[in-house]
Amino acid sequence: MSNLKNLLKAHGKPFYTGNSISLEDSQGYKLSPYLPSPKLVDAVNLSIFLENRPLLLKGEPGCGKTRLAEAVALELGLPYQPWYIKSTTKAKDGLYTYDAVDRLYDVQLASMDKQSPQVKDLNNYIRKGPLGCAFENEKRTVVLIDEIDKADIDFPNDLLRELDEQKFKIEETGEEVEAKCPPIVFITSNDEKDLPDAFLRRCLFYYIEFPSDEQLKSIVNIHFPESPIDLVEAAVKRFTELRQKMQGKHDKKVSTSELLDWFAVLREFPQDEVLKQLQGQIPFPEILLKKWEDHQRYLSEK
Repeated sequence: MSNLKNLLKAHGKPFYTGNSISLEDSQGYKLSPYLPSPKLVDAVNLSIFLENRPLLLKGEPGCGKTRLAEAVALELGLPYQPWYIKSTTKAKDGLYTYDAVDRLYDVQLASMDKQSPQVKDLNNYIRKGPLGCAFENEKRTVVLIDEIDKADIDFPNDLLRELDEQKFKIEETGEEVEAKCPPIVFITSNDEKDLPDAFLRRCLFYYIEFPSDEQLKSIVNIHFPESPIDLVEAAVKRFTELRQKMQGKHDKKVSTSELLDWFAVLREFPQDEVLKQLQGQIPFPEILLKKWEDHQRYLSEK
């Protein structure tokens, strides 16, 4: 397989290595360390190379889909624009919004002979959204469209032209905004709704698998350096045992983010005490078990 690093370098494009930032830097940027797999790094670099092909990320909740975009922006030194989707979000919101209420207020002031010169210029009432800001940026911008499946079923199709052609029109002014630099777009989905085929054809796709035991140990060690090896191994072992019992059931399986929260508490207690408790009933189950049925089922076991 050809080397993606050489390919991107030959075209003058940035290359994402996936190297974890130091704990000091992560605290400075208020970003937790991120440890992507080599295949995920390749998927990111393919999206960087193809420019107008967003990377659609799926995987269990808590597996790190959302944090990838910020980690890429930090490593590459690029601006970052997050767009968190809600059930009421419309596709146009990511491009721009027009504040008609604010303009109406200014019109009313002007009609009473009070000064409001900005009312004649509609651009004073246009607010660019995350994609709109990215299109206007002189540098390539990393854009996160988070949990796209929360939006209306028409939402993905309403973004097709803008993502494909890298431009949009402001209807109120007639101005056409074209991307100065194509953004690097990451889209996350929890599979709450199926996405249209036409939209999927325009995306790259990667499913973030749940980490192996060794990867989990590495993730814990990156977040909590110098943790005792015995404690890390025992916590990960107990955690994976719990996940395995949840397989095939309708339970919400415990996630990587919950493991990190759990370990953050465990490491604050004497190691011998914690190691002994890990052999019995799950310590601090409130962090891992989020349903009463789970407490009844798993706390009655070892």
